[in-house]
Amino acid sequence: MANDHKFWDRMAKRYARSPVGDEAAYQEKLRKTRAVLTPEFNVLEFGCGTGSTAITLAPEVADYLATDISSEMLSIARGKGEGQENLRFERLRLEDVTPPEGGFDAILAHSILHLLPDKAAAISQVFARLKPGGMFISSTTCMAKGGVLKPILWAGNKLGLLPMVRFFNPDALVEAMQAAGFAIEERWQPTPKAAVFLVARKPL
Repeated sequence: MANDHKFWDRMAKRYARSPVGDEAAYQEKLRKTRAVLTPEFNVLEFGCGTGSTAITLAPEVADYLATDISSEMLSIARGKGEGQENLRFERLRLEDVTPPEGGFDAILAHSILHLLPDKAAAISQVFARLKPGGMFISSTTCMAKGGVLKPILWAGNKLGLLPMVRFFNPDALVEAMQAAGFAIEERWQPTPKAAVFLVARKPL
């Protein structure tokens, strides 16, 4: 996992040129996220990639910190987001993010939880960095078993051609969030094979 940043550095320019797989679903996730955010919010997004979501949502809040492990991804993001004074891009892993006093109001994680070595640990880290009543908004690809893709993805990772992908289903993801202490406020999946969008709240 220590070298995952090298894969994403290599992929950054191609990733930036790639269109969103389901634009309508992405716009609906943005709409649902905007409904949660308020102008005074202090927001963290980890695994921000080339910053498209951060750039879109930063005008909705007071402060937006977007992090990623890839320097190349962040370089592209900074170029796109130049001029947005309340938006910062920093190369940090989630466990290295220091929250503001009292915690973040909201933490976003789009297309990242299935790429982490331990989703339960990441969810616990999110919980710890949120203020009481804070919101965790995520969109996660869930492949319960992987089928024929599993050996392909495994081999691709060993060769340095693909990132490691973890396999779990939406119910397992929800259970992991509940085990960490979150209350699920919304669960949305536009199609059975699409990423699952969750809005979870840390209790007061």
